[in-house]
Amino acid sequence: MMNNQDQLHRRTFLKGLGAAVSLPLLESMIPAQAFARAAAAQPPMRMAFLFVPNGVHMQEWKPAATGAYYDLPRILKPLAPVKRDLCVLSGLTQDKGRSNGDGPGDHARSAGVFLTGAQPLKSQGSEIRADVSVDQFAAKQIGHETRFASLELGTERGRQSGKCDSGYSCAYSNNISWRDGVTPMAKETNPRLVFERLFGNDSKGERNESLAKRQRYRKSILDFVLEDARSLTAKVSGNDRQKLDEYLTAVREIEQRIERAEGAQATKPNAVAEFVKPEGVPDSYQEHIRLMGDMMILAFQTDVTRISTFMLANAGSNRSYRPIGVNEGHHSLSHHQNNRDKLEKISKINTFHVEQLSYMLQKMKSIPEGGGSLLDHCMIVYGSGISDGNRHNNENLPIVLAGRGGGLIRPGRHIQYSGDTPLNNLFVTMLNQAGATTDTFNDSTGTLPFLT
Repeated sequence: MMNNQDQLHRRTFLKGLGAAVSLPLLESMIPAQAFARAAAAQPPMRMAFLFVPNGVHMQEWKPAATGAYYDLPRILKPLAPVKRDLCVLSGLTQDKGRSNGDGPGDHARSAGVFLTGAQPLKSQGSEIRADVSVDQFAAKQIGHETRFASLELGTERGRQSGKCDSGYSCAYSNNISWRDGVTPMAKETNPRLVFERLFGNDSKGERNESLAKRQRYRKSILDFVLEDARSLTAKVSGNDRQKLDEYLTAVREIEQRIERAEGAQATKPNAVAEFVKPEGVPDSYQEHIRLMGDMMILAFQTDVTRISTFMLANAGSNRSYRPIGVNEGHHSLSHHQNNRDKLEKISKINTFHVEQLSYMLQKMKSIPEGGGSLLDHCMIVYGSGISDGNRHNNENLPIVLAGRGGGLIRPGRHIQYSGDTPLNNLFVTMLNQAGATTDTFNDSTGTLPFLT
């Protein structure tokens, strides 16, 4: 155990040229925090919101029984290893995802309303209007406590202007995070750029110089902070040394995966390849999702941010899923008209997405923190702004809430709410637990009961 003079501050970084690697919560940090502020010894609360498009096959999503004694249906079976760490929430609604007189455009509305609870403006011009999203509502109140107020992630770029769905701006289809009613928070889809943002020095010139040197000499970002790392390792306890080693190994493993993706892109036949800067976007969609998810988890683990959104695909995405035997586009299949073959393929896509969620939740559960796990101090919402892709309905949305929220949530249950219970009631509950106190959020009618 370190003495009082050697106790580490929670904001300790490993620094080098163009690099600033945040550290996870170490035992050596807790006494100093507790001395300064008793509450600081408790792990912080994190929130993440994961969006999938086009609804789900509800017959293979919704559990038959409620309470703790329920079986996971086919689509949710990948969550079996973390079943006791999550709740399936049925009956929640986003009313402003309905047309309410605005006509078609359900996919754009489903993303625009998912975290805002506000009816998106349908305009043939360039005007857009939604409302602040729940993540940014929280970021405005508690974002100052971390290096980044929030982190917006995705896998599909998408335009911020033009029309994408029956007269709705592409800004709605391609964003779920909104700073205010007219400002979407553009998501980052390139893993390399997310990595550099998380682990690069805040000084842009120094960060660019470091990146150029690393690429020239094929060095890891960890090579630039090696001296700091060695010095810290000599000071901390055995438990902290192991935790630090495991964390830095994880950082390096992510960096290597990004480098492999860049290498694969660079070796593709291309007549102008020498003029095209390779991007760290893997060919594998699954690897792309998992890389982004791993970096979100590292950001939570090191308290770089406590708030994140992650669009696994844009609203109305027509991506095909050939690796799992689905050659048709997702959006096209979602208009299934109860065709058995199409429903089977929809279920395969839904199950694939849930497998990626399970991967992330299991990883968070494996990270010890504060007498429990990282997942215990998270509230992770996963779902879609549409229930059934064929009906385009916005009631009984497919929603999973994972984590224990620092003790707020008693997981391991399927909870059925009455029809048209606002999804925004869940957001009010989460905001208050995260320290972003509020009584209302758009059409909320109160907090969401039965979570504890």
